[in-house]
Amino acid sequence: MTEQMTSGIELMFTGMSIVFLFLTMLVVAINLMSALVQRYFPEIPVSRSVPGITNDIDKSVVAAITAAVHQYRKKHN
Repeated sequence: MTEQMTSGIELMFTGMSIVFLFLTMLVVAINLMSALVQRYFPEIPVSRSVPGITNDIDKSVVAAITAAVHQYRKKHN
């Protein structure tokens, strides 16, 4: 009985050691890949402005659009 217990405990520690080593290697590999991606593919800052749209929209155009939306909502309510 003690020989089977000893074999079982050895097998348990062997399995736990293999899993621990695999998880450690996985963490190292993920951190290495993350560092490589950040180094060779840096994040490009996102521009807040939309290309092709200017900020100098005429106030009469804004008023006309607002009136059209208001009439549409009033009619389809």
